[in-house]
Parts: sequence; structure tokens; C-alpha cells
Amino acid sequence: MTGKFSERMYKALNEQIRNEYFSAYLYLSMSACCYAKNLTGMAHWFRVQYEEELSHGDKIFKYITERGAKVELLQIDRPPCEWASALEMYKNALTHEQYVTGLINNLVKIAGEDKDYATLSFLQWFVDEQVEEEANDEAIIAQLEMIGESKGSLLFLDRQLGKRKED
Repeated sequence: MTGKFSERMYKALNEQIRNEYFSAYLYLSMSACCYAKNLTGMAHWFRVQYEEELSHGDKIFKYITERGAKVELLQIDRPPCEWASALEMYKNALTHEQYVTGLINNLVKIAGEDKDYATLSFLQWFVDEQVEEEANDEAIIAQLEMIGESKGSLLFLDRQLGKRKED
């Protein structure tokens, strides 16, 4: 039951729910890795990110149902669970967010081609969100690169990241 969507838009939105929940799962895995390394501030930062990604999936879920379609939940892959360093973790997070940006851009393309203006409007929030997601990761990566091997500076940054509030 595709409601007011074209078949390809319906399929793509359901796939994006899976992608958002995979993102949540990835950030939860990163949080677990940080806890294991006693980087509790970063663990908290990734837990907040996990919650945010869940809310993104929920937002799409609700939108599909509001437009008269039935959500089809798809299988979520297992995320990686080990990173050598905080820098590697945040670089992986940035790469993942860039991938998600591409997925969102593809949804926008489909909505435009299908003249699905309601979905095009709905997706604008995600376009804007991706700009923020990438900028956040880039800023933390820049700080981690400045820190280099300084354990004291890493602990200071960890403490700062632990102050992140839920949106």
C-alpha cells in the first residue's frame, strides 16, 4: 500500500527509515566503544546522536503513515564495533553522514522528478539537518587533529563533548 507516493518514492522512503535506524545503531556502537575506552563524554555525545537518528527514522515513519501508506521495516545490518582512536571514529562518522547526505539528495531528486511537492517540502528539513551533521563532525575532527597525541587535551575535549544536550 503506497498511499499518495509513487512506487519508487515509497520504496526509497522505507529504505531511508532503515538507513536512519542503521545510523542510530552505528552511533550506539560508537558510544559503546567510547565507554570501553573510558571516554565517557564522547560516549554521551554518540548516545545523543543515536537518539537523534532514531527520531529521524520516526519522522519518516510518521510521514509515510500520514500520507496513507503502510511502513515496511527492512533489515538493519550490524555496524562496526571497533575503532582504533577517537579521530578514526569521528572520521568514520563524517564519512557516514556524507553517505546519508547523498541518500537524502537522492530522495529529493526522486520527489522532484515525481512532482511530489509534499515530500519535497518534507525532505527540506533533512537537507538542512545534514549540513549541520557534517559540520559538527568536521569541527570535532579538526579539534582531534589539533590535539594529536596529547592525552590531557583529549580528556578536556571528552569532557566538553559530554556537555552536549539533546535536541
